[in-house]
Amino acid sequence: MKPPQFDYHDPQSLDEALELLAEHGEEAKALAGGQSLVPLLNFRLTYPEHLIDLGRVPALAYVRRQNGVLRIGAMTRQATLERSPLVATHWPLLTDALAFVAHAQIRNRGTVGGSVAHADPAAELPVAFTALDAIFHVLSSSGRRSIGCSDFFVTHLTTALEHDELLVEIEVPAVPPNTSWAFTEYARRHGDFALGGAAVLLTMNDGACKRARIALLAAADTPLRAPAAERSLEGGAVTEESAAEAARLAVADINPTGDIHGSSKYRRYLVEGMVRRAIVQANQRVRR
Repeated sequence: MKPPQFDYHDPQSLDEALELLAEHGEEAKALAGGQSLVPLLNFRLTYPEHLIDLGRVPALAYVRRQNGVLRIGAMTRQATLERSPLVATHWPLLTDALAFVAHAQIRNRGTVGGSVAHADPAAELPVAFTALDAIFHVLSSSGRRSIGCSDFFVTHLTTALEHDELLVEIEVPAVPPNTSWAFTEYARRHGDFALGGAAVLLTMNDGACKRARIALLAAADTPLRAPAAERSLEGGAVTEESAAEAARLAVADINPTGDIHGSSKYRRYLVEGMVRRAIVQANQRVRR
């Protein structure tokens, strides 16, 4: 339970952090909140020769609305985002998702960018951002680029970030008017990693679903959108029957990895139930 030896770096600015990443490349790891990386170090599942602590880079911690778009600095603490009235009012799916993240002590230290860059398919924030069509802005000493969710998450614990790049901001588009939401998941105990879940957004118009967004939690190696399920809801009324059919379509092609907590078949049924429940809950919010 002791980490391997590494050189510790404590940059005081974003430029300094980027210079260190450019210098050390594959031998370096960026430390955000440490709630995922430190356990990996202690179990010796990763062996960086250089650890670059971002805790003293204040330019990366903010939550603001700009031209209707939500911008979240990568070093923003999860608890800060959870308690934000701005987020609760305009992007409530994020507020609901954060309530499922581990425990309050973890959210006080864990960062939004750290959770995204860790890319655990059973983590709540990557799934919520996938449903919200978020864009991830990354920076290196050679330039800046923006990556959509479908390209950012590559596989289990792997993103499109290059070794000299740093995730600096998450951009969340404005949610259309008349949009309701729901986030559901199942874990053996509160705070445990979820065995399955779903994030749902429904945009309604005159009693019919105009636009649907469905993202699956712990269903694949990455957060997963369910376009066939979304299309099945769009254009009609949302009912128990249509919710069940959309849930069936959402899991038709998935093959979750089984483990001691549940087989692949069990997890597929579980995700299906979570999708159906999330659609029903979102529709109930519409009626209220």
